[in-house]
Amino acid sequence: MEIMQVQEDLVCTRSVKNLEGISLRVMKDLKGNVLCASDPVGVGTGKWVVTASGSAARWAMPKYESVTDLTIVGIIDNWE
Repeated sequence: MEIMQVQEDLVCTRSVKNLEGISLRVMKDLKGNVLCASDPVGVGTGKWVVTASGSAARWAMPKYESVTDLTIVGIIDNWE
């Protein structure tokens, strides 16, 4: 798992069937790398989140068959 910040929404006009209805977000990790994550929790822009990657990312999705390797699994409420 990794801590990342949501930069903005990512809009796709077409996607594979198992991603229909799932929002995508542009993410930035703590090193400044920009990535794309699926968002089954509904997080807003600018929020800090916890993500799962690899095969664990699919387990966090409503359907395990979803094609994703980065998923937002939690919104950070407080971080010191």
